[in-house]
Amino acid sequence: MRRGGVAGNPVLIGAATILVVLVAVFLAYNANRGLPFVPTYELKAEVPSAANLVVGNDVRIGGSRVGFVSDIQAERRDDGSTIALLDLTLERDVAPLPLDSTLIIRPRSALGLKYVEITRGTDSEGYDDGATIPLAAATPTPVEFDEVLNMFDEETRAAAAASTRGFGDAFAGRGESINTAIGAFRPLLRDVVPVARNLASPETNLRRFVVELGDAAAIVAPAAEAQAELFVNLDTTFRALREVARPYIQDSISGGVPALDTAIRTLPVQRPFLRNTEGLFRELRPGAAALRTSAPTIADALEEGTRTLPRTPPFNRRLASLLDELQTFAEDPQVSPGLDGTTETLESLDPTLAFITPAQTVCNYLTLWFRNVSSLLSVGDRNGTWQRFIIVATPQGPNSEGGPASAPANGPTEDNHLHTNPYPHTAAPGQPRECEAGNEPFARGRTVLSNPPGTQQARTEGNP
Repeated sequence: MRRGGVAGNPVLIGAATILVVLVAVFLAYNANRGLPFVPTYELKAEVPSAANLVVGNDVRIGGSRVGFVSDIQAERRDDGSTIALLDLTLERDVAPLPLDSTLIIRPRSALGLKYVEITRGTDSEGYDDGATIPLAAATPTPVEFDEVLNMFDEETRAAAAASTRGFGDAFAGRGESINTAIGAFRPLLRDVVPVARNLASPETNLRRFVVELGDAAAIVAPAAEAQAELFVNLDTTFRALREVARPYIQDSISGGVPALDTAIRTLPVQRPFLRNTEGLFRELRPGAAALRTSAPTIADALEEGTRTLPRTPPFNRRLASLLDELQTFAEDPQVSPGLDGTTETLESLDPTLAFITPAQTVCNYLTLWFRNVSSLLSVGDRNGTWQRFIIVATPQGPNSEGGPASAPANGPTEDNHLHTNPYPHTAAPGQPRECEAGNEPFARGRTVLSNPPGTQQARTEGNP
């Protein structure tokens, strides 16, 4: 008799079937916790609260499940607060998670099911296996569904019902008025556009206006009681004005509209004048500051002027004939060519005067020349005035100044050197600011035939 195989043994087939079913049930039961013998990426994460989060909830990145929450613990911090510490079991494909990644606990449904959503960062460095994601990465703080519903407490619900009922009563039976208001909105909005443009313009400086209003409010706050008394006194004043309200005040109000229209039309035209006026007063500030010290002098001048002005009419009458002569002179046809010629002469003299002027204004040479010329003939000693001939022995050597020479004296002795500066600098335009004539240093043992080296002082006798 032949013995049957395994397939013919009912006991073995049943046992194998039961084993396969047990393995399938085990794998299905632990599917949310990962399959056995599959490597995982373990992380810990600090979160402000793990409310309604349970072990086994999903961990997602971009909506895809990449792991699950394997454990939840409470952790007390040094400052006394309590946070939740989550153990996350993730797939190895996630590793390493960048250090700038963030996470948040989000609701999966309205029934309270939660999951952990991770927003992957871009940092080149990542968390090592077993590392802890800090609390700072758990942002923003999630808002629970029950917190949203708790806003509508009994007082809020009663107020919302009262508002709805009030709006309903306000609009009931007012359709025609609403239509009229909507029709009036169109011209209103059309007029609001230029107003809004003006307010938004940098020239309007609305921001500074609001800030100044706040400063003004802060300044007048201590005077609140005085302002209250002011309004009481205004009430008394307006009671007294009741007697002249018509027609006088009424006429002033009626004329206010045309006045405002005129202002709207003319004020933009006046804007350049006001801008120029503002600039004028800004430039007058130094003069106004100087008035503090010059006010007594101005007062004395005005006082003298009050005594002098009464004597000016006779002078003005005598001046009339002079002005007539000036008019006749101005109408003479020969005057205009003469003035043109004078103008051309002055223009041609301008470069020369510009070159010569520093010789006097900076170096004082003209005054010194006249003084020395007068001294030449009037000042001296017992031998006579300075205008006399004396014998001066010149140094000896080749090209000596004592006789004919083929070149300037240039040695070989230390004294036989010519020092002359035919065109000294006088601080003229294009020259260094120096007064060379009379200030040249004596270069011993050197021949100097032009401007001496270096810059000399810009002063002479009597002119620092």
